[in-house]
Amino acid sequence: MTPRSALNRTLLALAGLALLGGGLLILFAGLDLYQRHDLAPPAGWPLTRPADVLLGSADRARWSGQGWWWWPAVIAALVLTALLALWWLLTQLGRRRPGSLTVGRPAPQEGVELRDHALSEAIANEAGALPGVGHAAVLITGRQGRPRTHIKLTLTPEGAPGATLGALCEGPLSTARRSTGVSDMAAEVRLQVSRHGPHRVE
Repeated sequence: MTPRSALNRTLLALAGLALLGGGLLILFAGLDLYQRHDLAPPAGWPLTRPADVLLGSADRARWSGQGWWWWPAVIAALVLTALLALWWLLTQLGRRRPGSLTVGRPAPQEGVELRDHALSEAIANEAGALPGVGHAAVLITGRQGRPRTHIKLTLTPEGAPGATLGALCEGPLSTARRSTGVSDMAAEVRLQVSRHGPHRVE
């Protein structure tokens, strides 16, 4: 699991727990479960019976007396929170990852799938072992039927870009296309050279 995935799942879990807890508290008050079953509501929770309201007259008068800036500040904070939540949702929807790839073309083998993370790791491990390659990072995007492989190679100072690219196409990429059956899997390769200190000549 990547740090981004872990963060997303943590945020989703916390938001889900908060919404679930608030919904249950409101449901208990609406069904009058506190009175029927002698349950103790949380300290300070205003909704304990069906006739209760979230903000009573005294609370509304107290908050209204904070000054003219109070309610505009509250509204601005709520709007900002809603915009951040919408941005986060659109970001998640914009991540086009196949998730899993069916194995076998033109007739996929029933029940056999390959996770995109597993394929990315396999390509990265094989590419990282090529001569002249110091590090390899692989990301697979696109749809399940048309995956696209993004490869970033960090070459050693002795690495030759042309030879490395040829070895990549004939080795890891050829293996990935053959193992998945996707012969037309598109690939984008970025090459960079690792930094090295100056050599001292005696």
